[in-house]
Amino acid sequence: MSEDTFRSVEIERTSVGKYVARNVRGGSMSMGTGEDASFTPVELLLAAIGGCTAIDVDHITSRRAEPTQFSVEVNGDKIRDEAGGNRMQNLRVEFTVTFPVGADGDRAREALPRSLQQSHERLCTVSRTVELGTPVSIVEAAGSTGD
Repeated sequence: MSEDTFRSVEIERTSVGKYVARNVRGGSMSMGTGEDASFTPVELLLAAIGGCTAIDVDHITSRRAEPTQFSVEVNGDKIRDEAGGNRMQNLRVEFTVTFPVGADGDRAREALPRSLQQSHERLCTVSRTVELGTPVSIVEAAGSTGD
């Protein structure tokens, strides 16, 4: 992997069921089991899907006009499948976007359906990764079992 393509986050346990995720730029976010206000990993997955598409759509449409409203709701059902494993299904990303009256707003409204399609079909790394079913490797770091 090259420096241009490699992405990573680190997750540190702060207490039972509570963690902090950190990126290489110094950002951090708490996550946990859902017993407090912290995001759960499933909520972070939904936020990543919606956020990725929102960024794409915003960059394309706001070149034409600044939205007067821009919100995204992402939802789905967490199920236990036939194999006894947990997963999400029925994932849905719903955009509510409005633009001002006028020629610029008209151009932004016209660009909206195409920008949604472009994000879904080729731009949004997160939803494309989920849809394509990219394998995940789980490994134990050398020397992590003892002091």
